[in-house]
Amino acid sequence: MFEKILVAYDGSEHSKKALDVAIDLAKRYSSEVYVVEAVDETIFETVGVLPPLSAIEEMEKKAKNDIDEAVKKATQNGVKAVGEVLSGDPATAILEYANKNDIKLIIMGSRGLSRFKRILLGSVSSRVVQESKIPVIVVK
Repeated sequence: MFEKILVAYDGSEHSKKALDVAIDLAKRYSSEVYVVEAVDETIFETVGVLPPLSAIEEMEKKAKNDIDEAVKKATQNGVKAVGEVLSGDPATAILEYANKNDIKLIIMGSRGLSRFKRILLGSVSSRVVQESKIPVIVVK
């Protein structure tokens, strides 16, 4: 049913809970877990700043460490897992990755944005839920 489960991960408490749900479901369905984190370099553009190379390198290093931590946790729990750092707008990157890799389920954390912030900014989880053609579980 859910042979391939994608977890959108960023090291936050919500994403750690999402990983726990993915591990549990993967055990039940003998699924493989794909852990991804998107490095969004466009956040600098929105404030009109050209990012220093060191800032992007730090973001990529953090993402790689997050992914390594998540994959290690999954494999220690007996689940086959792979991880990848993506780049670009997180929602777009997640949806494109899911499509390219024939993912059957996306699990991600909710950041719990306030209603006001959600109206102004939107959220990655909201966009993924709205645009995904496969089931999405949002974990709080």
